[in-house]
Amino acid sequence: MIAVVGHEDLRAETSALVERELRVRLERYADPAPGLVRAGSGPSVAFARAVRAAGRRLVVLLPARGALPAPLPPPAVEPARAVTRLADEVRLLAYDPRDRDARVRADEALVRQCDRLLAVWDGSPTDGRDATAHLVAYARTHGVRVEVVWPVGAARSGGATAAAGATRVCRPRARGTAGPRQGGHTGTRG
Repeated sequence: MIAVVGHEDLRAETSALVERELRVRLERYADPAPGLVRAGSGPSVAFARAVRAAGRRLVVLLPARGALPAPLPPPAVEPARAVTRLADEVRLLAYDPRDRDARVRADEALVRQCDRLLAVWDGSPTDGRDATAHLVAYARTHGVRVEVVWPVGAARSGGATAAAGATRVCRPRARGTAGPRQGGHTGTRG
């Protein structure tokens, strides 16, 4: 599977740039692996659209309380609807979508299910709100191939922009590091 994680505070124009870059990458991969995404705000809708446009299957993870879907916070409702409309398969995953730590644990579970992770990430460190850097490091320590997607001109609503001025592709790093690297990827899941 190919999964996505990333910043939840993307500007609207950045979402379009990210969607275009995700589609290019998905069309380039030779394997027919499906896309896997946790429904919510951030890059999930851009990824879902890119997966479908690339002719791949889409698997969506929804939060659950027991055997029923859990209510989503208001900002995540519309993105979740858009993603589930595009899904070939919807799976329930037990977590509280209103709890940041629970969302991070859900994303860690998502990462453990994939062979490749596309990280919509500007290279910033993890803070009290955004855990993208943590998830990149988590994937690398679990042998998951990571590619950072941050197109030229990308920005977050908080004002972050592409530092290197180019889309970055990352190589897995040694345990405990999380910064992006320029160049191709070499790691494989094993």
